[in-house]
Amino acid sequence: MKAVVCTAYGPPEVLQIRELDKPVPKHGQVLIRIHATAVTSSDCIVRAFNLHGPMAVAGRLVLGITKPRKAVLGMVLAGEIETAGKDVRAFKEGDQVFGFDRFAFGTYAEYKCMAASGLLALKPSNLGYEEAAAIPYGGLLALHFLRKGRISSRQRVLVYGASGSVGTSAVQLAKHFGAEVTGVCSTANLELVRSLGADAVIDYTKDDFVNGGERYDLIFIAVGNRVNPPSEADCKNVLAPGAAYISVDHGAPKLSTEDLVLLKQLAEEGTLRPVIDRSYPLEQMAEAHRYVDQGHKKGNVVISVAATDSTALRASIKPRAVQ
Repeated sequence: MKAVVCTAYGPPEVLQIRELDKPVPKHGQVLIRIHATAVTSSDCIVRAFNLHGPMAVAGRLVLGITKPRKAVLGMVLAGEIETAGKDVRAFKEGDQVFGFDRFAFGTYAEYKCMAASGLLALKPSNLGYEEAAAIPYGGLLALHFLRKGRISSRQRVLVYGASGSVGTSAVQLAKHFGAEVTGVCSTANLELVRSLGADAVIDYTKDDFVNGGERYDLIFIAVGNRVNPPSEADCKNVLAPGAAYISVDHGAPKLSTEDLVLLKQLAEEGTLRPVIDRSYPLEQMAEAHRYVDQGHKKGNVVISVAATDSTALRASIKPRAVQ
């Protein structure tokens, strides 16, 4: 099978197309023919080994010393079950699925085996593979951290980094929970965030919300510390009594299949829609990483993998109209 291998820690050029053996599902696993995956900020951190301090030491032990121990990166997939291993009851051959594997990686390839009991579910019936691949990463993380912040109806919620993968999901999910949502983003993304349901938007290049007169019950920082977002101390004057300040860097998230199924249902209802900035063929994975490294993507960057998906026939980069 065709796969993208990370040959060393470093710039996007370390990602190279290779031919690898097609995996065989073990007991309790399914073999998935991948139609689409996504390039997440976490993928780029692993590829570049952009970890520091104590995290760097732990990262070397977990991920690999000089290069990733699991050479095929990628956490997100959307595809079709080709084979179900012994005693698999939840899925059958031909099922269209989407999922998330943040520990084993392996989705930058034409095929991957996953435990049927893992973060895997039938994909939303109203979405194509690329659209489905744009949901799990941002959707699952946003759900976890909004719940950690004890989100509830009628709260005033501010999402900082509202135009990214996690942020676009957080705005929509916060509205689903009945909150009044303010999104913070750059000038270019104000209309996108409004279109996702935000009640108010703030352009961080012109206005500093921490010096504003509004108070929020929950502030969710949907971008990592690498972009130097406002700290909890910075936000003390705009946090209402008993309010929560939550960041995507606050601990390892607990993710569940039940939440993936919830995201499927919300997508089918039209409550949650994926946002896709650009789409690349698998052969241009390095270019996709280079774009994500710039830190300005809107929503998600997706990768078309399987030749049966007509979008995989693109010969060059295809910027997508934001959906």
